[in-house]
Amino acid sequence: MDQRGNIRWWVAGLLAIATALNYLDRQSFPVVVGEIKKTIPFTDQQYGQLTSLFLLAYAIMYAGGGRIMDWLGTRLGYAVMIVWWSAANFCTGLVSSVTGIGIFRFLLGMGEGGGFPGSGKAVAEWFPPKERAMAFGIFNTGSAVGAVIAPPLMAFIVATLGWRWVFFITGAVGFVWAMMWLKFYQPPGKSPFLTRDEREFILSSQASAAGATAQTGPAISWFKLFSYPQVLGLMGAKFLTDSVWYFLIFWLPKYFGDVRQLNIKEIGYLAWIPFACAGLGSLSGGWLSSYLIRRNVTLDHARKIALGMSALLMPALLFVVASPLSLAIVLFSLAMFAHQFWSSNVQTLPADLFPSRVVGSVEGLLGSAGSFGGMLFAWIVGHLIGNHGYGPGFIIASVLHPIGFFIILAAVRRIEPVPLQRNIPVAADVRRL
Repeated sequence: MDQRGNIRWWVAGLLAIATALNYLDRQSFPVVVGEIKKTIPFTDQQYGQLTSLFLLAYAIMYAGGGRIMDWLGTRLGYAVMIVWWSAANFCTGLVSSVTGIGIFRFLLGMGEGGGFPGSGKAVAEWFPPKERAMAFGIFNTGSAVGAVIAPPLMAFIVATLGWRWVFFITGAVGFVWAMMWLKFYQPPGKSPFLTRDEREFILSSQASAAGATAQTGPAISWFKLFSYPQVLGLMGAKFLTDSVWYFLIFWLPKYFGDVRQLNIKEIGYLAWIPFACAGLGSLSGGWLSSYLIRRNVTLDHARKIALGMSALLMPALLFVVASPLSLAIVLFSLAMFAHQFWSSNVQTLPADLFPSRVVGSVEGLLGSAGSFGGMLFAWIVGHLIGNHGYGPGFIIASVLHPIGFFIILAAVRRIEPVPLQRNIPVAADVRRL
């Protein structure tokens, strides 16, 4: 047992609960879409547009939310975001038109956009580099937990109370979490729950990794971050690979209903399985790179080995359409395991590369790029599915992670702290790499 204390891991657990609520709320609509259509009819193209609206708002606020986290601080900023998205989700239960759904899905996306930058900033504040991937894996597992709970829970609520209560109940839970967060969370330097040894371990490890001056240096313009090829490369990789994740989480329940002819109870019985495997992927991806680092593999090699392994598994999606239902679930599970394995390591790269004072902004840019990719892919897929079925979507999704991996290799030649400067031309940074 760690004699220094383990409050930092409780922080990771609290972030995991927030992430679970985030995914529980966003999955409310996809899981019960078949029931909603009985009251409010809409087409596949309109469903794709509704998904794009959510992701457009998510992309905007992911970038802005990261900046808000750096401005308000992690404690207050995260509380604001979860109250916002919980209220939007609650109000979705009141709608009576496609327009109403679109408005509140947009507002839900704006609130949820600040969640992952907030989690990334909290991890950067609380964990040394050798523990960050595991911490990211823990809180990222919350996405799978929320998505695993969603199908059976919502099937039960629909059967007993009706689809509107799905939104009332899931929205209300977020307000409870916000009160817990405000009571418990403080940065390590101010937290009353830490032992002296654990506080010294956290702060000294961060200072050693990034340099004490890096945490307190001059402010960096938000637009100046675009001059770093590492930021641009990670944005490109997220643009491609997050679109696959959004495609899977938003269209998987609908695919089971449209193509495999499952009803809401059968979807609730089966749709949680791939998301459970996604949770295992989050933990496994974070564990592997942390394990390799403990075995004296360099940070650079550890992260890239984990990313390469996960990218190699994604072409499993090529075989979904031609497979029987049981095998299709296995293939979905493998792909979602691989993506979250990938995500646990990609999400820790901003904290590996940049000091905590700008991590929220960098995380925001990456998440925004990923959401814009998901928005564009959702719009394209809505038209493809309406005219050609699901096959083309799975083909495209199968190759985007390998492409993203090569983009990271090209843009981030070595994963190590990046020295920040007020003015740095892109060409000069590329030559130095």
